[in-house]
Amino acid sequence: MADGGDEPDEAEELSGKQKAEIAKWFLANAPAGEIQYVAKDVRSILGDDAIYEMAAAEAYPVYNKAHLIALQMPDRSGDVLITAYGELDKNNYFDPRTAQVATVDHVKQVCTNVRPASDEELPSPYIEEFRSTLADELSKYVGETYPNGTCAVYCISGKDAEGPGADFEFVIVISATKYSPQNFCNGRLQSTWNVDFTDDPQLVEIKGKILVGSHYFEEGNVHLDAKNEFKDSTIFQSPEDCAASITNIICHHETEFMASLEASYVHLPDTTFKDLRRKLPVTRTLFPWDSTLQFSLTRDITRELEIGQ
Repeated sequence: MADGGDEPDEAEELSGKQKAEIAKWFLANAPAGEIQYVAKDVRSILGDDAIYEMAAAEAYPVYNKAHLIALQMPDRSGDVLITAYGELDKNNYFDPRTAQVATVDHVKQVCTNVRPASDEELPSPYIEEFRSTLADELSKYVGETYPNGTCAVYCISGKDAEGPGADFEFVIVISATKYSPQNFCNGRLQSTWNVDFTDDPQLVEIKGKILVGSHYFEEGNVHLDAKNEFKDSTIFQSPEDCAASITNIICHHETEFMASLEASYVHLPDTTFKDLRRKLPVTRTLFPWDSTLQFSLTRDITRELEIGQ
């Protein structure tokens, strides 16, 4: 504060780094399918392309991996999921279905190039038989269940095992979206399943996590985020039997989860919305609507002011 003055000091100007950090937060936390709209506003507010580009370069990879976005490969052989399980480096992602490595431009959200995966990046033939059989079975399930769904199966442990007697672990990633900005709503579903194959005992343990997020923004701003975790197991069998069993378990848990969400929506007006309101006034007494005369405001004011006395 200036000497002898009462006016506060002017707010200190943020540094370029501070502005970039704030912009990065807004970009990384944009709702599903809406980062391009947030980016447009952030760029306009910043008024500095250099700061925006610095923030976008850091925020877009975080956003793309968090939302498990799928990008079409240039040769139209399919989509590659942007996920930490397939990340080789910042811009290269392994697609196990096509045995290719895709190079992506995170900010433009496009795949710019593909190359065949090297032998070191691929699992052994023994592991690949289990992985590919499971991936094929899951692709049928995802295609029937989620119109805009993509799935991938990654081997994250024991990929060099040459035959029976070894333990290994897969991660299943399912990503589905439904974007309808013209109707002011966007949403996504993503589920991740760790599948641990143990040779002794002959057991397959499954741990899964499902996340559903929706954003409604017609004359308002409403977010829905729901998640749940699951555990299950099955017997270590042939690749075909394991694939069928694991897919059935995932289908069962995801179907139950979606059914529970549907049930909660049906009862939303009678439960959740009512719980948002105070059941009793601060006096902890219900208002006597049938005898409101006892709360006559006119009579109370007359008595207080001693009018007519």
